[in-house]
Amino acid sequence: MQFTVETLIYIGIFAGTLLFVGGLYLVVFGATLTKAARFNRRVAMLEAGKTRQDVLNTLRREINKQGRTVKIPFLSGLMLLSRRANLNLTLKVLVAAILGLAVAIFAGLSVVTELDALVKLLLGLAGGGFAVHVFISSKAKARLKLIEEQLPDAVELLVRSLRVGHPFSAALAAITEEIPDPLGTELGLIADEAAYGGDIAQGLADLAERLDNQDLRFLAVSVSISQTSGGNLADVLDGLGKVIRARFKLFRRVQAITSEAKFSGKFLSSFPALMLVALHLMKPDYFDGIKESSYFIPGALTVFALMAVNVFFMKMMVNIKV
Repeated sequence: MQFTVETLIYIGIFAGTLLFVGGLYLVVFGATLTKAARFNRRVAMLEAGKTRQDVLNTLRREINKQGRTVKIPFLSGLMLLSRRANLNLTLKVLVAAILGLAVAIFAGLSVVTELDALVKLLLGLAGGGFAVHVFISSKAKARLKLIEEQLPDAVELLVRSLRVGHPFSAALAAITEEIPDPLGTELGLIADEAAYGGDIAQGLADLAERLDNQDLRFLAVSVSISQTSGGNLADVLDGLGKVIRARFKLFRRVQAITSEAKFSGKFLSSFPALMLVALHLMKPDYFDGIKESSYFIPGALTVFALMAVNVFFMKMMVNIKV
């Protein structure tokens, strides 16, 4: 491949776009990275001199901002994932990130391939959307996983506080200073709302729906039943904590057992695409003999459809619910 002036221009566009996307990442996620580095963001804001009302307003404003939904199918899913990942993203930022990555992929394909401009554009948009989805999804999964790990300890702290005589609202407010983020700030927000007349059970239910966490739903139901019917909430939460911990232990065991199958599924699903790219780079004229055949396009579409079905069934086989 000869490096002409046009090729160098494409390389410059590709490098510039990568720098632009990196700068955009720091601008958008810099505050989020700073938040994640703190033990408990709510406590840090209180120690900085802000009042409880100011902290409550700030956190609630962020949640309401993240809760805005759009009716565009793919982007609405990204907004939902960004809300669970606690990323301060707007629709404009998501679209800008996807378009920036699409330009980078378009420039990269222009350097290494000779595909039609429309094909490169479609591949760029698909790749940009996929990359943004993978990034936000990984952030959301990591945050939800951390919350699931923190929840049994939080329930045990609640049980200890209740057994020494504290009411549930006071126990919840006390443990929020001992639990790190992300669960510490989320429970602290509920405690602050309860101090100003909010319903704790409803706050826990809203948090469970926002995070789509079944264990938090059980906690919300337990608190709601205790508020309406009475009973020993400490014993109920003690049993709930043991169930959550046992369920989490079983989930880890299932993950260990299925890890080999998951790796095999990912490798077998990606291997045909990697081989296709390798063949095209090493021998660009490899498919020239069959491209003119009337069966080439239907055959290629069939192969890609079967690969997509393979990915779906591989994921379904190793995704065991606990």
